[in-house]
Amino acid sequence: MSTPAALLCARGITVTYHRRSLLPLGARERPVQALRSVDLDIRSGETLALVGESGSGKSTLARVLVRTITPTSGTVAFRGSDITGIGGGALRSLRRHFQMVFQDPFSSLNPRLSVGSAIAEPLLVHGLARGRALRERVAECLGMVGLDSSVAARRPHEFSGGQRQRICIARAIACQPDFIVADEALSALDTSLQGQIIDLFQDLKERFALTYLFISHDLSVVRQISDRVAVMYLGQVVELAPTRELYANPKHPYTLALLAAVPVPDPAFERARVYTPLRGEPPSPANPPPGCPFHTRCPRAVERCRSEPPALRETAPGRWVACHLSD
Repeated sequence: MSTPAALLCARGITVTYHRRSLLPLGARERPVQALRSVDLDIRSGETLALVGESGSGKSTLARVLVRTITPTSGTVAFRGSDITGIGGGALRSLRRHFQMVFQDPFSSLNPRLSVGSAIAEPLLVHGLARGRALRERVAECLGMVGLDSSVAARRPHEFSGGQRQRICIARAIACQPDFIVADEALSALDTSLQGQIIDLFQDLKERFALTYLFISHDLSVVRQISDRVAVMYLGQVVELAPTRELYANPKHPYTLALLAAVPVPDPAFERARVYTPLRGEPPSPANPPPGCPFHTRCPRAVERCRSEPPALRETAPGRWVACHLSD
């Protein structure tokens, strides 16, 4: 999966959690693999979307990439340099290049701080501005997200949900990062506000050549904002493709099922179509099935799927699928 212009390159990422503190006395420990040997490249200047059911490993992978979680095994490279094992001052310096925007903007902001102080905080931590330069940078960041600099003295509770998310985005861009993770950043907003924030993300991407990892359950939003889509299931990437190609011709049965559930803005079509939901529930990461992780729910599974894990392979230029039955 080599990409010459990769900003971030993950190879063999595995994250295993051990639940010793949660087990009753004498119980046998069963490790939980949140990620299983994930390979992923994120190209400079693109928006890569991560989609999949809750518990598929999307947020864990994002935190590995920005080095807030150290993987159990595997490597992460940033601009070609291995950052997996760095720590201390080197890690603090690196983190100014990575920022995150979360689902709930209210819980992301300290209610005791003014929004100006919240935006100034990363600039102070990384020693990028002080005094007048700091105030000017805060005002500049507020302006870039469509807010007047006069609101800097106000507290988070004085703003609407959409305005608070703009403030969180202003804080994320304050240090001029290369890479921003938007983890369900639109799901707490209504549809009209979602459109405004999507436009804001796109505008900032073009102005500052930003790279995004966009995590979402909403495949309609993903279609609008992403350049490529990676589909995750039970801690693995099962399909990766340019957005237009993936929506036009999904290759993995799980991707097909996800797209089939997306509402279509046509009442007549919605009334007429027959939706067959996926059977069963996702297996537990503590007890994954043998073979293909999706075979227990897949309507097309054959005997090979039950015993042999499929490798993520390139079936066409830029199209990667982990399925024995793909072309």
